[in-house]
Amino acid sequence: MAGQRADARRNYTLLLAVAERAIAEQGADASLEQIARTAGVGSGTVRRHFPTRHALLAAVFRKQTDVLADRARDLAGRPDSRAALLEWLGELLAFAATTRGLAETLNRDHAADPGEAHDHCATARLTEAGQPLVSRAAADGALTPGVTIDDLLSLITGIALATEHHPDAATEAKRLLGLTIAGVSPA
Repeated sequence: MAGQRADARRNYTLLLAVAERAIAEQGADASLEQIARTAGVGSGTVRRHFPTRHALLAAVFRKQTDVLADRARDLAGRPDSRAALLEWLGELLAFAATTRGLAETLNRDHAADPGEAHDHCATARLTEAGQPLVSRAAADGALTPGVTIDDLLSLITGIALATEHHPDAATEAKRLLGLTIAGVSPA
């Protein structure tokens, strides 16, 4: 945004705020035209700032994605690598299960062709952040061999999608994550 005219910066900030509210209410498929109308700008202005829906969604979720990435770095130094990984996954799931549209965005990111996803997308950022936690837990024998960060993000996304319309999504998501970690069959 540096180097943009003051009105362009204001439009960006306004569009982002309106989009955050719309996505929270309507999910990842919120109408871009309605976002433009609510912000009092034309649809061309939306497209100039956010050329694709994916770019808009990435911008909406960037702040919290950055918080989760910072949290992964903080947890990476913990002595118990399993507890650190599970804590981060729990925090990621709590956010994904209670932030309408995020799970769908993660699902779209995961399903996108490699050339379609962007470096700033939520999945790429979370993959990069979570990889050290997964690598350390695997090295410590605290993770089933072969489990990847992509596997874990897919599980988190699936749980968040499955609980999105549950009356208490966060609690149900946490319960399902517990089942996933423990397994569904006693040894």
